[in-house]
Amino acid sequence: MFKSLFKNLKFKTPHTYGLLLFIIVVASLLTYIIPAGEYAREKKDGQTLVVSGSYQEVSQQGVSFFDIFRAIPEGLISGGEIVFYIFLVGGAFGIVHKTGAFENGVNKAMNVLGSYKALMIPLTMTIFSILGFSIGLAEETIIFVPIGIIIARTLGYDAMTGAAMVILGASSGFIGGMLNPFTVGVAQSVAELTLFSGWGLRSVIYVFILLAAVTTVMLYARKVKHDSSKSIVYELEQTESQSGKAIETPRFTKRQGIGLLLIVAAIVLNVYGIFTYGWSFNEMSANFLLAGLLAGVIGGLGINGTFEAMIEGMKDILFGAMIVGFAKGIIYILENGHIIDTIVYGMTTLLADVPSSMVIITMFVLQFFLNFFIPSGSGQALTTMPLMVPISDLLNINRQITVLAFQYGDAISNVLFPTSAILMGALAVGKITYTQWLKFAWKLIVVWVVICCIGMSIALMIGY
Repeated sequence: MFKSLFKNLKFKTPHTYGLLLFIIVVASLLTYIIPAGEYAREKKDGQTLVVSGSYQEVSQQGVSFFDIFRAIPEGLISGGEIVFYIFLVGGAFGIVHKTGAFENGVNKAMNVLGSYKALMIPLTMTIFSILGFSIGLAEETIIFVPIGIIIARTLGYDAMTGAAMVILGASSGFIGGMLNPFTVGVAQSVAELTLFSGWGLRSVIYVFILLAAVTTVMLYARKVKHDSSKSIVYELEQTESQSGKAIETPRFTKRQGIGLLLIVAAIVLNVYGIFTYGWSFNEMSANFLLAGLLAGVIGGLGINGTFEAMIEGMKDILFGAMIVGFAKGIIYILENGHIIDTIVYGMTTLLADVPSSMVIITMFVLQFFLNFFIPSGSGQALTTMPLMVPISDLLNINRQITVLAFQYGDAISNVLFPTSAILMGALAVGKITYTQWLKFAWKLIVVWVVICCIGMSIALMIGY
């Protein structure tokens, strides 16, 4: 009887939306408990800065029960630019994916690289890392894991090698984040920084992140090739009969190639527009939408097929887009209850005598573990940056470094925590257990943490 009782009480990870709604409820209750207060703010060089020493208490204004639910639509409205950017980019990529351009293009490239065995792993991981730091490749990695595994087995490696080439390649770029609109872009917009500014140092750190990942995979692959019994997924390899399977590459057409070129052109145009004309998410959304529609028509989907694929792409990205509303809803409650500045005041008081380097590491650790509960880069940025930015202002820490702490904390933990649907989905299609993945990846994760902490410390020293 007791066993069945404990089985019924088995812990289940709460849904991200449910958890965020719970935080909204808690924040609403705190508006009656935490004293209301405000800092004075001033405009300087296009940024809204908190005036140090200006905090003062104001009359308590607890939010109503109805405000708990109003917070979500208010959050969606205030974050509308980001919400619709996510939807339109998701729609554009849904169109290009429907044409087969992504899968066939990468499959073709990986097949060609297969003849250069010594370069296979680094070149493949570099390709995926570029997709990671430019378009924020995430969910799409699940599609390519089976292809990576087939190629790895053909070259005498195992499923872990193939999965790692794709997952860690894309993750390396995601951590670098130089042009990633979903993490760095959102965080910098909240921090009122120029989109994708500070890309130079990020690029240097990215190189070390990628080198660490490539080295880890290559050393493991070489060990497995010399002695297959050393494979972490040895039993899987024994039961699978695909190691000698030929790689079937669907024909990569010129139309699909044009579709990929259009997406690349949209990325390049957006970067140019951001740095030259100060474009924001609206202009970037328009360019991706145009590129997606042209890719669909040229790719042979037709008008109806193009828009159907666009809707499918939007459905796939719905989770991330709606999280923006929930995350902004938390800030809506804290601001309307006038307690967000009180929280900032309390945290800065505690951290006032702590060295700046330790404050940054503390922010990094907080972001790292928060990703267990909010496995969405844009959602996490919108939840935490409104708190972290004024703290960094009051402690004289550059906002760019605060963005770094968020960026690295969020991105590294994506390949660690089982609440990441992308990681678990990629492992599932590769028939790799989470425990096996941890056994393979934990050392690299530690190395990544060290690299990023060193990078943030250097950024602090050089006044990044």
